[in-house]
Amino acid sequence: MDYQHIGITVLWTFLYGYIIVGAVDFGAGFFMLYAKIIKKDHIINELVSRYLNPVWEVTNVFLVFFFVGIVGFFPDTAYYFGTTLLIPASIALILLTIRGAFYAFETYGKDTKFQWVFLYGMTGLLIPASFSTVLTISEGGFIEKTKNGVSLDYFELLMSPYAWAVVFLSIVSVLYISSAFLTYYAHKADDKPAYELLRKWFMIWAGPMIVICQFVFLSLRQHNAEHFNTAVTHYWWLFGLSIVFFLIGFVLIWQRRNHGIAFIAIMIQFALAFFGYGISKMPYILYPYIDLNHAVVNDSMALALVIVFIAGLLLLVPSLVLLLRLFIFDADYVSGKRR
Repeated sequence: MDYQHIGITVLWTFLYGYIIVGAVDFGAGFFMLYAKIIKKDHIINELVSRYLNPVWEVTNVFLVFFFVGIVGFFPDTAYYFGTTLLIPASIALILLTIRGAFYAFETYGKDTKFQWVFLYGMTGLLIPASFSTVLTISEGGFIEKTKNGVSLDYFELLMSPYAWAVVFLSIVSVLYISSAFLTYYAHKADDKPAYELLRKWFMIWAGPMIVICQFVFLSLRQHNAEHFNTAVTHYWWLFGLSIVFFLIGFVLIWQRRNHGIAFIAIMIQFALAFFGYGISKMPYILYPYIDLNHAVVNDSMALALVIVFIAGLLLLVPSLVLLLRLFIFDADYVSGKRR
């Protein structure tokens, strides 16, 4: 395996980490808003706050590593994506700023107003929707290259069934992953009212999760037949295993047992589907402009970046595990006895 393949594997791992950690964070915000609307915020707010307080500051570290790494390894991505994603990326940054402001008010303010909870909850859905634009555009067909540079065809993007399928997939995935983790967390905290409510929400979102995945595949066949054919011909087994782990996670939570194993199964489900998508797309990062084999930096720089980002991954993952052990999964902390 050469440097560019090692590099993209490490970066894809960072992005997967952000999807899992970020999804729990984003979904928790929406559930706080929804619970407040239906007058059940007293059931889950303490539980959600105990999770968010230790981890919200590290969530975006995965994302920063990915974007810095993708530009470092493949400089052409800065030209193509930097120009075309100016508006979507700006919207995402504004939304992230709003979330950061909520954390400040929640942490240091005496009272959290509904307006802030509303913004916090809605940004939890809008941020992944805006970031999903990157994956949509990478499938090709949306960027126009002329002698004056590159531009994004917004009309084509807004009219694309595939683009909307990916947007809905990002939103449903956030609610599905978050409800699964928080169900496990409520069970570990022995908080029965919160557990019953969150388990109910998980059961509601599990069905749409599997349906929207099928719709994304069908729309991909129409939008990028080459990628679709590669995925179903050579990597069908990864997506098949993903469905198996989906069923394992769903059945375990449905039967109210082994919630930790259930969430691990859901993480594996997403890992198989996410890496299957990435592998089947190779060698293109952006159809047809950025080819993995031709867009990489020189070997010396690539080697240095590989070392740095592998070291970053080896540092970040144990740090996150330590954070979880000290706070999230600590028996006294999870039960609310220690803050």
